[in-house]
Amino acid sequence: MKNYDVIVIGAGPGGYVAAIRCAQLGKKTAIVEKYNTLGGTCLNVGCIPSKALLDSTHLLEDAHKHASSHGIEINGNIMVDFAKMVERKQAVVDQNTQGINFLMKKNNIEVFHGKASFTSPCEIQVQAAENETLSATHFIIATGSKPSTLPFITLDKERVITSTEALSLHEVPKHLIVIGGGVIGLELGQVYLRLGAQVSVVEYAPSILPTMDISIGKELSKVLKKQGFEFYTDSKVKEVSRKGDTVMVKADSPKGEIVLEGDYCLVATGRRPYTEGLGLEKAGVSAAEAFVVENAPMGVRAAVAAGIFTIAVNTGLLPDSALADEGAHLVFDSMQELSEALPILRTHWTLPV
Repeated sequence: MKNYDVIVIGAGPGGYVAAIRCAQLGKKTAIVEKYNTLGGTCLNVGCIPSKALLDSTHLLEDAHKHASSHGIEINGNIMVDFAKMVERKQAVVDQNTQGINFLMKKNNIEVFHGKASFTSPCEIQVQAAENETLSATHFIIATGSKPSTLPFITLDKERVITSTEALSLHEVPKHLIVIGGGVIGLELGQVYLRLGAQVSVVEYAPSILPTMDISIGKELSKVLKKQGFEFYTDSKVKEVSRKGDTVMVKADSPKGEIVLEGDYCLVATGRRPYTEGLGLEKAGVSAAEAFVVENAPMGVRAAVAAGIFTIAVNTGLLPDSALADEGAHLVFDSMQELSEALPILRTHWTLPV
């Protein structure tokens, strides 16, 4: 059995940076990653690939709208090779993940690929082609998150998809229905809108970007509507069904029922902690030993699902009931109200150091 000073579980930006720092401080360090590539969600199926596609489609939009003002005349149609665009996106991802591999070797960090689970407070088993047991004095859990969904939605990952699948489609949707008006749904919606898709966004809150300043959501809504986005805000999705290549989304709004039909439905309702199978109980760790302060319904739901005492602070447009209904143990109207209540809360439980 191999022994280390520190083992980091999860090789995303949090995990690999922590591993590098531990190694720089002279600690014998290992990192365990479930997937075949390092870099986590951000580098593989998140920030980096989405920005790569945004960059490509921005060039296309500039060619259509602004080339002539620069004295550049384009005769005939501008052709888009979508497969090549996706290929270029993957090349950007590969370049970044290879950079992480280099950093691991440079800092003498041993890398294990497989699913880690605690067997005791000081040992983990890495499930791979050949299982391996590792021990360490310290562990850093940096397993990140995965896309969340609504309880009644079946993600078939073909037509009803998450952001992961949306980054590697084989065709441009004709009509993309996006459930969730947060940054993930809007980014990917803009990618496919620029490529010619009709994009409809259904958002539960009265405005898009409900967890940010109200003015930001309002201004962005104006910009995106001019580009061609269709928004259905203050609308609660109640049904998502698929028949062949057609997806139907039904939602209730103040004006009545909304029924949308498209060929793809992107479920972008936030993310939840990825802790399944870690065996935290065998490590002597309880999620309830902490509390989380959240201001978004999906964040509240994720924290409650993880068994964490959850305090919601309503800094956005949503009614308090939207946070309470997701299971928040306490709901405050402002950070000031929470700060005033903390001394009282501290007398009722012992917070971790």
